[in-house]
Amino acid sequence: MSNASDYGVLLTTAPSRDEAVKIAKLLIDEKLAACVQLIPIESFYVWEGKTQNEAEVLLLAKTRTDLFEPAMTRIKDIHPYSVPEIVGTQFLAGFQPYLDWISEVTR
Repeated sequence: MSNASDYGVLLTTAPSRDEAVKIAKLLIDEKLAACVQLIPIESFYVWEGKTQNEAEVLLLAKTRTDLFEPAMTRIKDIHPYSVPEIVGTQFLAGFQPYLDWISEVTR
């Protein structure tokens, strides 16, 4: 039995659903994530000195924390942004059968 802190979620955003699907499929196909959810969002941020407002797609990739680094590397490899948001956080608690499933389907 593993600890919930051995698992977590990586978050990244993409400029379109097509780009988000590309990233999600890569993470699943390479077994770097067990599940990736896509959520349409609206983002406000400052880029190159100007306030921006864009529609984006938020990706939530559930995985093991020991896969954070390889998953972030692969996301960076194909991401269209020069400075993509890629952040991860550990789970504090989790339903053990779900966590076991994450282990089963990731490398």
